[in-house]
Amino acid sequence: MNRCTKTAVLGAALLVTAGATGAVASASTATGVTSTPATPSTTSTASAVSAPSVASGAGERQREAAALTGRAKLHRSAGDDITFSFDAHLAAKDDDDPLKATGTFEWSHYAEGDGAWAKAEVDCLLTGGKVAVVSGVVTDSDLPGAKGKRVGITVHDTGRQDRLGYSWASVGNPVETKDLPKCVGSAPFEKVKKGTGDFTVVPWNPKF
Repeated sequence: MNRCTKTAVLGAALLVTAGATGAVASASTATGVTSTPATPSTTSTASAVSAPSVASGAGERQREAAALTGRAKLHRSAGDDITFSFDAHLAAKDDDDPLKATGTFEWSHYAEGDGAWAKAEVDCLLTGGKVAVVSGVVTDSDLPGAKGKRVGITVHDTGRQDRLGYSWASVGNPVETKDLPKCVGSAPFEKVKKGTGDFTVVPWNPKF
């Protein structure tokens, strides 16, 4: 798979709108690339991500100031396989500093045999109610040029059909984006595909 094909899938055309999926699929067909991509690390690591223990009670909730966890696929009528997973946490001792959040998040997008995946290390986590904004720097990816780039994602934990948004919907291809600030995402305009999982947000309640 060449760089242009991967960039088209994971970058600006990756997840900007549901209508863009057809264009991506057409581009893949035109290139003649039909090989099945290697299974991304998301498959092995994301399955271990589960709802945080803080959800079990008030006593447990005090152990961390905020969290975003879970795994799910996005809904696409064209059948694209798009998966996001999160394991992001802000410890109780760091309640006054969202920039001390830790953890990772991963995402992948495959269509017509083409695609790419990426994993980022969390560098900021802000949650309010059931909405979370997390950012991180890509540490591993099969998309050339993606490593070292910061991306941001917004999640709305609705309890029914969660929603998700991402920085590259407005600022363009993650590979070409420069100096994205921490904890910058977009409105959560995407919907999770029913039956594929969900996300859990632990709200931040700073002591102002």
